[in-house]
Order: sequence, then C-alpha cells, then structure tokens
Amino acid sequence: MYGRDDREYADLLDETIRFLGERARLERDTSYTELRSVLARRTGYPPFDFGLDRDRAGMGQLLGDSVTRTYPEIGAMISSIVVYLNANDAGPGFYRLAERMGLLRPRSSRSTREAFWLRQVDQVFEYFHPGNKDRSASASDPAGE
Repeated sequence: MYGRDDREYADLLDETIRFLGERARLERDTSYTELRSVLARRTGYPPFDFGLDRDRAGMGQLLGDSVTRTYPEIGAMISSIVVYLNANDAGPGFYRLAERMGLLRPRSSRSTREAFWLRQVDQVFEYFHPGNKDRSASASDPAGE
C-alpha cells in the first residue's frame, strides 16, 4: 500500500494514532512535516517524501484510516489536528473525508468548512483532555498495549 507492505502500513497507522493522541492531550496541533518526522523516527521506516504523489497519497490514507479507526470512540476526526506547516487549516483530504462521512455538506462555504474544522479540533482536544483519562487512554493506544 503506497509502497509500504501490510506490516509497515499497520505500524505506521498505529503510530499515527498514538502520536495524534499525545498531541491532542497537550491541546496542540501538528503539521504533516512533523508527523512525517515522528513516524520515521519512532518506526524506523523511511519517511514519506512529499515530493512524490504516492507518498502524499499515503500520508492522506494514513490520516483517513486514523479517523476511520478512532471516530466511533472519539466522535470527532482525530486528523483535524494535522495542519499545513505555516498555515492554520486542515488539508483538502480532511474536508473530502468529512463529506464522505456525512459530517459536512459538499460544496460548503469556506466559513462553514472552517467552523466545522474548528469544532472537530475542539472535540478532539476535549476527548483527550487529561480529565478524561479513561476515554483518552484507549483511543491513543491502538494496539491495546
């Protein structure tokens, strides 16, 4: 999958969820660049090369799969806290996934999209708030360890 074997992809997905949970507990967003670096450092796998379409798509798939896996428990899109470096917005894949999930109407206005994104960020931070230890521990430990 995107130049990664099944085991590698599964490890990357687990680590993506774990890292996003850690960031959310701190009420901090992260960038695609930081996520790429953390995944490479923690897993030992080659980093995604954002100069390659395949790797950009692979990162998008990881984030989408992170949402698919955690949304039933969290009730919000965990990928909402991943933003472009030097920007204050989620990527277009975030909004496409929200539309496919029925959370956002297609062709929503920019202000509607931004309000939706900010609500998702707030909900993720609330879910992972340290006062919600029982809830946040399971979502950020995808391997159940």
